[in-house]
Amino acid sequence: MTREELFAELTAEAAACMRCERMRDRLAVLSHLNGSIRPEIMFIAEAPGRNGADRTRIPFHGDKSGETFERLLQSIGLTRAGIFITNTVLCSPRKPSGANDKPTRAEIANCSGFLARQIELIDPPVIATLGAVALDALRSIAPHNLTLREHAASIARWNGRLVVPLYHPSPQVIITVRNAQQQQSDFRILLQAVELSKNQ
Repeated sequence: MTREELFAELTAEAAACMRCERMRDRLAVLSHLNGSIRPEIMFIAEAPGRNGADRTRIPFHGDKSGETFERLLQSIGLTRAGIFITNTVLCSPRKPSGANDKPTRAEIANCSGFLARQIELIDPPVIATLGAVALDALRSIAPHNLTLREHAASIARWNGRLVVPLYHPSPQVIITVRNAQQQQSDFRILLQAVELSKNQ
C-alpha cells in the first residue's frame, strides 16, 4: 500500500474510535487537512481546541492559538504545505461546561497508538512538540528524559529522529510563561534542526 492509502486507512480508524467515553460524540481531527504526509517537520500539540481544530477540522486554525501559530510559522518562512500537525489526543476533551479541558492520562494512553502510527507512517525527520503534554506523550512510544522547562528550544535525538520541545502558542502561555518574541526565537531553532537532519 502507498503512504496515501495507509494514511487514509489510519484516518478512517481514528474516525471510528470510541475508546474515550467523554469524547464519543467528537470526531477525530485527522485528515488531509493536517498537512503534508511527507513533511520536513511534524508538530504535535495537546488536543483539538473547541473553537479551533474541533470546529474547523484544521489543527491550529480558527482560534487565538492558531493565529499565533500561523505568525510563528511565517516568521521562519514555513507554510502548512511543508508541515504536518497532529495532537496527543485526536478528539476535543471538554469540561462539563463545554470549555476546553486537558486530556486525562487514560485518554492520552488510549490515543498513543494513533500517535505512534502517525509518526511511523509519516516518518518526519524533525518533530516539534508544542507544550509539556505532547512532549510527555512521546515517552509512551520511546523513552526520553526531556522536560519543557530544561530543554525548550533545544535539539535532541529521540527514536531515530530529531525532536525540538517548544512551548504551546496559547494566549495563556504567551502572557504567563513564554512571550511571543521568545517563541519566535524558539521557532528559529526548527530551521537548524531541519538543516541538521539533512546532514545526518
